[in-house]
Amino acid sequence: MTESVVQNRSSPFRLKPVPVWGLPLVPWTMEQTLDAIEELIHARKPSFFITANLNYAMLTDQNPQLQEVNRQAAFILADGMPLVWASKLRDRPLPERVTGSDLIYRLAERAAQKGYRLFLLGAGPTIAAQAAQRLQEKYPHLQIAGTECPPFRALSEQEHEELLTRIRSTKPDILMVAFGQPKGEFWIVNNLDRLGVPVSVQVGASLDFVAGVVKRSPKIFQKIGLEWLYRLLQEPKRLTGRYVQNLRFLATAWCASRFRRREI
Repeated sequence: MTESVVQNRSSPFRLKPVPVWGLPLVPWTMEQTLDAIEELIHARKPSFFITANLNYAMLTDQNPQLQEVNRQAAFILADGMPLVWASKLRDRPLPERVTGSDLIYRLAERAAQKGYRLFLLGAGPTIAAQAAQRLQEKYPHLQIAGTECPPFRALSEQEHEELLTRIRSTKPDILMVAFGQPKGEFWIVNNLDRLGVPVSVQVGASLDFVAGVVKRSPKIFQKIGLEWLYRLLQEPKRLTGRYVQNLRFLATAWCASRFRRREI
């Protein structure tokens, strides 16, 4: 993890991460997460953090390059309930789940209060703009530095340079990227210094939820860790293969965690 933040006595960065299935997850509440993001903004050094769910844990286990991305992150949050449950097998369980889909609202709220500028990048055509409009309706003082929706194809070198220039020129404090896992995380790392944005994060389907084009699961599904099932019922063709892989990884990782605990 990056060492770019000056850690005062009350800083959440002083708390040691909890290792879960290869991920160093920070044991923070939502409020501590918001405070940590503010520290990064004030430091003004390009940085990023990761919201990790079960799928991201599986991808990290499979991809050594993603493990290097994790080492460069300012911090990694537990976005999935299986990660929180698995942490309870350790001496220091995580206090709660901090999801990107909840964080985007809380972060927009604090940004509106403190004058931080947000840039929304990615998702489908017009989604970022729709999400920006809804966030501004909810938080009237929120400053949206800009929105972009690159085409679903590889950009030419010139197109890519022009995209980076447009983002830089708006001087955002926070960049939210919706390119999917792990494309979004790799894109952020590869362009971090050239973007010069204090805080960047890959937000997955959160922009779709905010824009209202995809309905998020009811609170009861979120609370009992079945948000994935609700999404599967919405998009079975797109998500079935991924969730089958996730469940296989979960079974293997959970059994390994239980075995190591018995050995202690």
